[in-house]
Amino acid sequence: MMKTLKHRIILGLSLVGPGLFLIGYNIGTGSITTMAKAGADYGMTLFWALILSCIFTYILMVAYGKLTLVTGKTALNNIKNEFSWGRYLAIYIMAAVIIGELLAVMGVMGIVVELLQEGIKLIFGVEAFNPWIITSILVVALYYLLWNGHYKRFEKILTFFVILMGLCFVLVFFLVSPDYVMIVKGMIPHIPDQPGSFQLIAAMAGTTCSAAVFVVRSTVVAEKGWNISNLKDEKRDAMVSASMMLFLSAIIMAVAAGTLHVMGLSLTNTVEMIYLFEPLGGKTAALILILGISGAGLSTVFPIILIAPWLVCDYTGKERNIQSPLFRWLGLFGILFSFGFLVMQEKPPGLMVFSQAFQACILPAVAIPVYFLLKDQKLMKNHGMKTAFKIGLVAVIVFSLLTTYFALIDLF
Repeated sequence: MMKTLKHRIILGLSLVGPGLFLIGYNIGTGSITTMAKAGADYGMTLFWALILSCIFTYILMVAYGKLTLVTGKTALNNIKNEFSWGRYLAIYIMAAVIIGELLAVMGVMGIVVELLQEGIKLIFGVEAFNPWIITSILVVALYYLLWNGHYKRFEKILTFFVILMGLCFVLVFFLVSPDYVMIVKGMIPHIPDQPGSFQLIAAMAGTTCSAAVFVVRSTVVAEKGWNISNLKDEKRDAMVSASMMLFLSAIIMAVAAGTLHVMGLSLTNTVEMIYLFEPLGGKTAALILILGISGAGLSTVFPIILIAPWLVCDYTGKERNIQSPLFRWLGLFGILFSFGFLVMQEKPPGLMVFSQAFQACILPAVAIPVYFLLKDQKLMKNHGMKTAFKIGLVAVIVFSLLTTYFALIDLF
């Protein structure tokens, strides 16, 4: 009985590998802070924005996955070769995504290190190790996995972190016993008439519907070895991925809405969340929360290390080999940015917000080209878009332009 159950679980996870990879990448410390802040400040009134973001995320994941399966080429390679100006657009997307991810890795690692320090204090009651030491240990461990790794190993590691993250947040949800009636009442959608509400909506959308996710989507689908016969698998995988993103983000928002919002408490950064939740759920809840958020952060770092070499291979059409010199040198360059938060004056949460706003500016450059590529009958053959999907992609494009507008206001 147990062997049969274990076999079914393993088989199920193997069918949604790319989706789990993107959940690990997308649900990170920035997403957690944003969703918790939305719940603490406005209850569940912005839940509709999260649902909308996840629907658009699903549409673009299906679009880029389908494009790769039908053409046999990854995202940037298609953009580069199918448009007369595609080379310049592909270079822009590649450069912008890499810069955004290098900024993100500084913020992610900074938050993870701060959380681990708080965890050591809670467990042992003493001051934690120097942040340089903790960062060095994490960097060496992550780079060792990259040096000796391959995609399937990364997929297994990310599967572990995603399951750990999900279980931790579900446990905290029940440990803090939020006000369920308040959560349900708060799901009536509207936009709060308060300063900063529009920017928070844009941030929620940006952390979920990230441009980098869709460019990387085509690569992880190709890494899975899928082909045109896996179109149904690709759609199912995208649905599981978007649904889990919605579920995990909703749990985080609901915990904050049912506790902090009811008590009139606010939230400005991830570490502060630990202090606010400790009186509500005790030391156990605080430690589980630290474990879950740290798992989310480390699961984000893994794909970030791979993004630069993957995009270079995507653009040039070269073979993707994680153990090649290209991956190892670019991976080393990327992982060394983990030390950035230690030498910059900006706090890790600030770095995360800036990187998310920067990434939001790339979304139109990713959403618009895929619409025209999928409309190309010569390229897509008998696998073009249906009317409903076309309308969905147009809605995504409008949404991307709106979030870019909010991001530019925030940046300048």
